[in-house]
Amino acid sequence: MVHIIAPAKINLFLQVTGKRPDGYHELVTLMCPLGLADHIWLEPGGARIRVTCSNPDVPVGTSNTAHRAADIFLRNLSKTHCSPLTGVKITIAKRIPVGAGLGGGSSDAAAVLRGLNRVLRQPFRPAELMEMGLGVGADVPFFIFGQPALATGIGERLEAYRQLPSYRVLLIYPGVSVSTAEVYKNLDLGLTKCKKKLKDFDLKRRPFDAAVHLCNDLETVTLSRYPQVKAAREALDGRGALGISMSGSGSTVFALFDDNGTARRALQSLEGATDGSLFLTELIVDADIGSL
Repeated sequence: MVHIIAPAKINLFLQVTGKRPDGYHELVTLMCPLGLADHIWLEPGGARIRVTCSNPDVPVGTSNTAHRAADIFLRNLSKTHCSPLTGVKITIAKRIPVGAGLGGGSSDAAAVLRGLNRVLRQPFRPAELMEMGLGVGADVPFFIFGQPALATGIGERLEAYRQLPSYRVLLIYPGVSVSTAEVYKNLDLGLTKCKKKLKDFDLKRRPFDAAVHLCNDLETVTLSRYPQVKAAREALDGRGALGISMSGSGSTVFALFDDNGTARRALQSLEGATDGSLFLTELIVDADIGSL
């Protein structure tokens, strides 16, 4: 049995730059792993892929991202390495909220790919795992990449970013699942704001500044269609944060703090005062999650 950590992520900025002929949107986004994580155990063997999950809202059949990742891995393994392995038991202890914009499903898929590759003594290179992961979801390659990164394209082109402070992160999950497809469908590119805010951002020369660079072009859609997300964002105002934003297409909103004391006081002031679930965590700016 092998144990793998599957961290959540947040988008520190998310700029939508255009729409492609195939319907996907082109992005520029800065993503970072979080200390908040799912835990996954893999037991290779048996005749099929079996998934169990602590969260009853997560499907455990072939639509599950971890199941899909295992299927892609095992099919590639049989083609390239003549392996007799045809099954694996996947146990997921779920801590990352579902449909929250924190990448939980994608991270679980990446953890399965990394874990199977580890237990079988690295039959595939990281680039090959990332290509497999893209077949499951656009964010999966990021979790295999395993460090803060500037992502472009649909999120699959990654460049390491090493100038992130170790901010404390206070998350509010308002208890509603947001449809990413619906948000992108209703996005008006003429109303996006990140381009102006990020015009002077230089990946190689300028460190990220939460007070300046936080932005998300998808907020205009999500906040207007999901009042719970808007209320969660407003609840973070006036709590001493350096900045507040939304991760992905929502529904989680977050605040960044430069010291633990202010972050904890903000958490305590919100306990019992909001309908959402609260998580206090931190950015993973140094560790390579691929080694966890």
